[in-house]
Amino acid sequence: MTKPIVEVWIEAEQWAEGEWNPQDDNSDVIVTFDSGEKWIASFFTYANIQSLTAKNRSTGQCLHGAYFWANDMILIDELTRPRIQTVIYDLIEAKEFESVFDRIEEEI
Repeated sequence: MTKPIVEVWIEAEQWAEGEWNPQDDNSDVIVTFDSGEKWIASFFTYANIQSLTAKNRSTGQCLHGAYFWANDMILIDELTRPRIQTVIYDLIEAKEFESVFDRIEEEI
């Protein structure tokens, strides 16, 4: 995949100020290439997995925190635009992008 990236949309950047914790959060990310193709993945910080597991233990979800899953999940140390973009470019260079991100099929 050598297509140039046109846009990296990060859902968390749309949230109200103060709702985004780059050290303990998760966000969907959509990458748009110049061909018009769009690909999506969900980025989670390592700390966010711990927070979600603790929440699930108390709420009873996911067998009281016994497991956790998410579609197209990427674990990351910090949920910031620079780190997300670095990961995206690394995945492209390693030819792993299409294995990690899921292509969004355009509706007719």
